[in-house]
Amino acid sequence: MTNWESVFQQYLQRNATQDKAHDLAHIQRVVGNAKTLANEEKANFDVVIPAAWLHDCVIVPKNSPERAKASSIAAKQAIEFLEEINYPREHLPAIEHAIAAHSFSANIETKTLEAKVVQDADRIDALGAVGLARCLITGAQLNLDLYSLDDPFCESRQGNDRLYTIDHFYCKLLKLKEQMKTTAGRKMAEERSLFLQSFLDQLKMEIT
Repeated sequence: MTNWESVFQQYLQRNATQDKAHDLAHIQRVVGNAKTLANEEKANFDVVIPAAWLHDCVIVPKNSPERAKASSIAAKQAIEFLEEINYPREHLPAIEHAIAAHSFSANIETKTLEAKVVQDADRIDALGAVGLARCLITGAQLNLDLYSLDDPFCESRQGNDRLYTIDHFYCKLLKLKEQMKTTAGRKMAEERSLFLQSFLDQLKMEIT
């Protein structure tokens, strides 16, 4: 029997990204989240697992005008790879949809349980301690200021995460718990969101 996960990992290692917030460790965490959610939600592992492994097989920088197309590009490349390795063809349409729909910026409706599981699994990795670390890494990669000197916590202005790293909490991260599509994902997201809020509370104490 083919060890598909080993095949997926080897493929990703051969095509490693330079984006440290979307590295192999991120993929492995998303796969772990996806397995947990798929088990609790009774989703199809034959769709969820390859979609989770390959959801970021193509990375488009966050500041690129092509960013919204990244998940669709990744979905297409993933299916080409799965066809090459003779992964069961009956699962390919669902895998392609799950990968295309996982992205926050793509804004594609999740039409299957498996797509909802993969999307939630990926978004959970943007929360909690690891989500905080990834946010700071991305801000540094994009050479952003940590926060606005005039209004660090977006109390009287619209957040702009193209300028300030902390604004990303208000533009995206703190909203994710309300956007979870599965019951199990919502519970995990709520717990991890509390950590992000505690970080912001501590930061506020230190800088104001």
